Amino acid sequence: MIGAFEVFIGFVILLGMMAIGVHVAVAIFSVAAIGTLMYLGLPLLYSFGDTLWGTLNDFLLTAIPLFILLGELLLRSGVTERMYSALSVWLSRMPGGLLHTNIGASTVFAAMSGSSVATAATIGTVALPALSGRGYSERLAVGTLAAGATLGILIPPSINMIIYGAITNTSIGKLFIAGILPGLILAGAFMLTIMLFSLLHPGVAGDEEPRVPLAQRLRSLVDLLPPAFVFAIVIGSIYSGWATPTEAAALGVVAALVLAAINRKLTLTMLHECFLSMARTTAMILLIIVAAFFMNYIVGILGIPFTLTNWVADLGLTPLGLILALVVFYLVLGCFLETLSMMIATVPIVVPMVVQFGFDPVWFGIFLVIMMEISLITPPIGMNLYVVQGVRGKGSITDVMLGSLPFLAIMLAFVMLIIIWPELVLWLPNAMGGN
Repeated sequence: MIGAFEVFIGFVILLGMMAIGVHVAVAIFSVAAIGTLMYLGLPLLYSFGDTLWGTLNDFLLTAIPLFILLGELLLRSGVTERMYSALSVWLSRMPGGLLHTNIGASTVFAAMSGSSVATAATIGTVALPALSGRGYSERLAVGTLAAGATLGILIPPSINMIIYGAITNTSIGKLFIAGILPGLILAGAFMLTIMLFSLLHPGVAGDEEPRVPLAQRLRSLVDLLPPAFVFAIVIGSIYSGWATPTEAAALGVVAALVLAAINRKLTLTMLHECFLSMARTTAMILLIIVAAFFMNYIVGILGIPFTLTNWVADLGLTPLGLILALVVFYLVLGCFLETLSMMIATVPIVVPMVVQFGFDPVWFGIFLVIMMEISLITPPIGMNLYVVQGVRGKGSITDVMLGSLPFLAIMLAFVMLIIIWPELVLWLPNAMGGN
């Protein structure tokens, strides 16, 4: 067993390698390999081959490329544009107008794609032209897009939840269902924030949107059926017991193919683009996961979770003190690391410790995902900030950063709320069960 100081040095080396641009998977594997050679010997390093095969042969992880493909198909099938238009006729009369549509569309697309970056790029592409020339505060508009897109990794299906569940052996089904209520509450809080800003500062809300006849609004509901159809198939098949998360992802892909065919967007060129993007993203994610599983294996053999648990106990931290320390830790880390890197690098070390302190791994998974969401809009690395600015294509990224700050504060307040009231996360999965 190694001491807390050696663990700290290893973590600093890991972060240092990432900071100078070393690929995340290489950095994680290198630190695990160094620890193996120093404390366990060369023969154990050869076990990486078994880890590689065992990880890539895991049926659960097949869900990752399938959910990525699902998002790509929906992105190119025309579902998103129609969904945005349908939501706009229902939400645009609220104080804040189309800014509410940004949040609503992000929420719905999050329930189909499982990716925050895909949500930011897709909804941003649709929303920015619609907002142009209508008098909306551009700073608040891009802020709603960056913040709303963070829901992509909280509202199921979520690729980050699949990875967390795979690494920690936590029920993917329970993680999915646990993310629904927090995701909807955050979406509602974002919309309430927009409403308050619009009432206090009417100039940010843009021109008053025209009133849409009830008959036209009712007809627009047809364009909300495809997203509801995909969500019902994916989540419904899991909780009806018809399918595992991987099988549900495959059913979602089939549904997306049907929708693309109905919209007359299903072409060989479109499929080629979808599969190429899926292959690139999947290869990157799985390489990181393989390295993380090997690190997790070595961390367990070296007794690092036990060492850190004793170290925290010696500090006299209560469970509440530990979780508040982790809030600060992830806030700082989120300023320098991309979300997937941050999650995979820390989960093998942190999760055994927090479970030892009595925290439910499902609750901690949602807590961690929300902290990942915060890092998506935390300068200077926040990925959603750069995606929205890239789609915007003009002005300064400072506008996106400043526009996101009110929503960042809301998310931090929500983290405090689930710490005080953990049943907000656990009630639904406990009530529904799940595998």
